Amino acid sequence: MLIRCEGERSARLRLIEAEQRHSNIHNNVHGGVTLALIDVAMFATIYAVLGADAAGSVTLDLQNQFIGAGRIGEPLDVVSEVMQETRRLVFLRGTVEQGDHLVASFMGTLRKPSVR
Repeated sequence: MLIRCEGERSARLRLIEAEQRHSNIHNNVHGGVTLALIDVAMFATIYAVLGADAAGSVTLDLQNQFIGAGRIGEPLDVVSEVMQETRRLVFLRGTVEQGDHLVASFMGTLRKPSVR
Protein backbone atom coordinates (compact mmCIF):
# COMPACT_ATOMS: atom_id res chain seq x y z
CA MET A 1 0.00 0.00 0.00
CA LEU A 2 1.07 3.56 -0.71
CA ILE A 3 -0.08 6.82 0.87
CA ARG A 4 0.32 10.41 -0.29
CA CYS A 5 -1.12 13.75 0.77
CA GLU A 6 -3.48 15.48 -1.64
CA GLY A 7 -3.91 19.06 -0.55
CA GLU A 8 -3.89 20.31 3.03
CA ARG A 9 -6.59 18.03 4.47
CA SER A 10 -6.71 14.97 2.19
CA ALA A 11 -4.72 11.81 1.53
CA ARG A 12 -4.87 8.92 -0.94
CA LEU A 13 -4.15 5.35 0.14
CA ARG A 14 -3.61 2.89 -2.71
CA LEU A 15 -3.90 -0.86 -2.63
CA ILE A 16 -1.48 -1.40 -5.53
CA GLU A 17 -3.50 -4.23 -7.04
CA ALA A 18 -6.67 -5.93 -5.89
CA GLU A 19 -5.79 -9.62 -6.15
CA GLN A 20 -7.85 -12.79 -6.48
CA ARG A 21 -7.47 -13.39 -2.73
CA HIS A 22 -9.43 -10.12 -2.20
CA SER A 23 -12.41 -11.36 -4.23
CA ASN A 24 -15.91 -12.53 -3.39
CA ILE A 25 -17.86 -15.29 -5.17
CA HIS A 26 -18.73 -12.85 -7.98
CA ASN A 27 -15.02 -12.20 -8.65
CA ASN A 28 -15.27 -8.58 -7.44
CA VAL A 29 -13.43 -7.02 -4.50
CA HIS A 30 -15.07 -8.34 -1.32
CA GLY A 31 -16.95 -5.71 0.70
CA GLY A 32 -15.03 -6.69 3.82
CA VAL A 33 -11.75 -5.92 2.06
CA THR A 34 -13.13 -2.52 1.03
CA LEU A 35 -14.20 -1.75 4.62
CA ALA A 36 -10.84 -2.84 6.04
CA LEU A 37 -9.05 -0.65 3.49
CA ILE A 38 -11.23 2.33 4.49
CA ASP A 39 -10.41 1.78 8.16
CA VAL A 40 -6.66 1.60 7.47
CA ALA A 41 -6.91 4.70 5.26
CA MET A 42 -8.56 6.74 8.02
CA PHE A 43 -5.64 6.04 10.36
CA ALA A 44 -3.09 6.68 7.60
CA THR A 45 -4.81 9.98 6.82
CA ILE A 46 -4.56 11.35 10.35
CA TYR A 47 -0.88 10.38 10.32
CA ALA A 48 -0.17 11.89 6.87
CA VAL A 49 -2.34 15.02 7.11
CA LEU A 50 -2.22 15.89 10.81
CA GLY A 51 1.18 14.45 11.61
CA ALA A 52 -0.46 12.69 14.55
CA ASP A 53 0.61 9.27 15.74
CA ALA A 54 -2.44 7.09 15.18
CA ALA A 55 -1.20 4.33 17.52
CA GLY A 56 -3.74 3.90 20.28
CA SER A 57 -6.53 5.59 18.30
CA VAL A 58 -9.78 3.69 17.79
CA THR A 59 -12.53 3.78 15.20
CA LEU A 60 -15.73 4.98 16.86
CA ASP A 61 -17.94 5.13 13.81
CA LEU A 62 -17.79 4.11 10.15
CA GLN A 63 -20.71 4.66 7.78
CA ASN A 64 -20.27 3.20 4.33
CA GLN A 65 -22.30 3.18 1.13
CA PHE A 66 -21.32 0.66 -1.56
CA ILE A 67 -21.88 2.26 -4.94
CA GLY A 68 -20.20 -0.06 -7.45
CA ALA A 69 -18.19 -3.27 -7.53
CA GLY A 70 -14.42 -3.12 -7.14
CA ARG A 71 -12.56 -4.91 -9.92
CA ILE A 72 -9.84 -7.49 -9.39
CA GLY A 73 -6.49 -6.78 -11.08
CA GLU A 74 -6.64 -3.00 -10.69
CA PRO A 75 -5.44 -0.52 -8.05
CA LEU A 76 -7.99 0.45 -5.41
CA ASP A 77 -7.72 3.98 -3.97
CA VAL A 78 -9.22 5.44 -0.81
CA VAL A 79 -9.30 9.24 -0.88
CA SER A 80 -10.06 10.60 2.58
CA GLU A 81 -10.40 14.09 3.94
CA VAL A 82 -10.16 15.39 7.51
CA MET A 83 -13.38 17.33 8.05
CA GLN A 84 -12.84 18.40 11.66
CA GLU A 85 -10.39 17.75 14.45
CA THR A 86 -11.17 18.30 18.11
CA ARG A 87 -9.07 17.60 21.18
CA ARG A 88 -10.21 13.95 21.25
CA LEU A 89 -11.85 13.21 17.87
CA VAL A 90 -11.11 13.32 14.15
CA PHE A 91 -14.00 13.33 11.66
CA LEU A 92 -13.27 12.08 8.14
CA ARG A 93 -15.10 11.46 4.89
CA GLY A 94 -14.05 9.98 1.59
CA THR A 95 -14.47 7.73 -1.39
CA VAL A 96 -13.12 4.45 -2.69
CA GLU A 97 -12.19 4.67 -6.38
CA GLN A 98 -10.76 2.68 -9.26
CA GLY A 99 -9.82 5.24 -11.87
CA ASP A 100 -13.08 7.05 -12.76
CA HIS A 101 -15.18 4.25 -11.21
CA LEU A 102 -16.69 4.99 -7.77
CA VAL A 103 -16.78 1.92 -5.52
CA ALA A 104 -17.93 3.38 -2.17
CA SER A 105 -18.27 6.50 -0.07
CA PHE A 106 -17.86 6.78 3.69
CA MET A 107 -17.82 8.94 6.81
CA GLY A 108 -15.97 7.98 9.96
CA THR A 109 -14.88 9.15 13.38
CA LEU A 110 -11.64 8.24 15.15
CA ARG A 111 -10.93 8.84 18.81
CA LYS A 112 -7.38 9.90 19.58
CA PRO A 113 -5.46 8.06 22.29
CA SER A 114 -5.65 9.27 25.88
CA VAL A 115 -2.75 11.45 26.98
CA ARG A 116 -0.90 9.77 29.83
